[in-house]
Amino acid sequence: MKLREKDSADNKGSDLEKKKLDWSCSLILASLVGAFGSSFLYGYNLSVVNAPTPYIKAFYNESWERRHGYPIDSDTLTLLWSVTVSIFAIGGLVGTFLVKVIGKFLGRKNTLLVNNGFGVSAALLMACSLPAGALEMLIVGRFIMGVDGGIALSALPMYVSEISPKQMRGSLGQVTAIFICVGVFAGQLLGLPELLGKESTWPYLFGVIVIPALVQLVSLPFLPQSPHYLLFEKHDQEGAEKAFRTFLGKEDISCEMEEVLAESRVQRNIRLVSVLELLRSPFVCWQLITVVISMACYQLCGLNAIWFYTNSIFGKAGITPEKIPYITLSTGGIETLAAIFSGLVIERVGRRPLLIGGFGLMALFFGILTITLTLQDHAPWIPYLSIVCILAIIAAFCSGPGGIPFILTSEFFQQAQRPAAFTVVGTVNWLSNFTIGLLFPFIQVQMRNKKKPHRHWGLTT
Repeated sequence: MKLREKDSADNKGSDLEKKKLDWSCSLILASLVGAFGSSFLYGYNLSVVNAPTPYIKAFYNESWERRHGYPIDSDTLTLLWSVTVSIFAIGGLVGTFLVKVIGKFLGRKNTLLVNNGFGVSAALLMACSLPAGALEMLIVGRFIMGVDGGIALSALPMYVSEISPKQMRGSLGQVTAIFICVGVFAGQLLGLPELLGKESTWPYLFGVIVIPALVQLVSLPFLPQSPHYLLFEKHDQEGAEKAFRTFLGKEDISCEMEEVLAESRVQRNIRLVSVLELLRSPFVCWQLITVVISMACYQLCGLNAIWFYTNSIFGKAGITPEKIPYITLSTGGIETLAAIFSGLVIERVGRRPLLIGGFGLMALFFGILTITLTLQDHAPWIPYLSIVCILAIIAAFCSGPGGIPFILTSEFFQQAQRPAAFTVVGTVNWLSNFTIGLLFPFIQVQMRNKKKPHRHWGLTT
């Protein structure tokens, strides 16, 4: 009996030792540096346009009046602003289609490195748009930044998934979502009036983008390529073994190599699958349906609309306009904490419960928010309940739906199918993003116009 307990204790000790060894500085560094120069920039560019909106619109009006001799009309200004916001998604769609071509020849790591060229050039264009007096530079810069985001959100999850140990793939996969949230928070923070959210300094908000890109450009070359890419597509077994040892921090990688070699033998004569072949394949039909619906809900679940309504809801809660930007930071903070929580529990709880539970809680709190917004003026405490609902919706989103669709796409498909799968999912992601970015300002205008007659009618009666 004692001997069995001793053996059991030894086995547990060896398992713990193995798990500790599976974490290495190179693995953590690759995940953090990869995410900082990729998904961080995506999140940053989602929120960075909010704070300087009035200054950018004033810049558009001045540029238009200088060229044409008369002020820009409100409809044209709304259209220009909608294009500025939504063209980021069109660039993302282009980047999604480029990933498969670039990744095939350069691999995941080098694709991320080359992608920094888009980030740096976009930052310079947007930062120099005000001194040059050219509004087109800002719009083109947003497009190029979208290309950077489209490439990053496909290449980064593939790279992190392929360098991670199987038992930690979910936790490390959440690094993508965590850095998106950190990026959103950083955009809100730097947009404060005391920092860069002023009329004279708003171009620097876009110039800051070069810093993460340069950090990744300097750091990532010292880390290995994806072992899966080296073995499957370059047929470099020695290089793959060396990469595994570096990332896993141990000499004995026989189990990992055996698993990858078994997959390699199955797919030895299989070339990369095209998007059409993937869509026609009956063997991955349900996997495709799952990831497409998950990614569509990721964009269309209503969270983007939350950012548009936050300031007005906080204003109705009695918070002064000067304090609203600081209170808005709480949404970014909640978002980041929820994403970190998800990364810590995903391997214990599982992908499906977090995904379904997150969307379920969002539906519940959106229902409550609809009621509180309708009754906003009936009691002084109701606006505060709206604020709680907003924070709860953000927390529910980031605890599961905010990152799991990227992880599922990496895990559901084999090596030969993965690039095509990310192309399909990325297309759904960016088209949904574009639809929201382009149409939402016009929906707001129409809703305001519909309210006006009703309000006047109420007064005359």
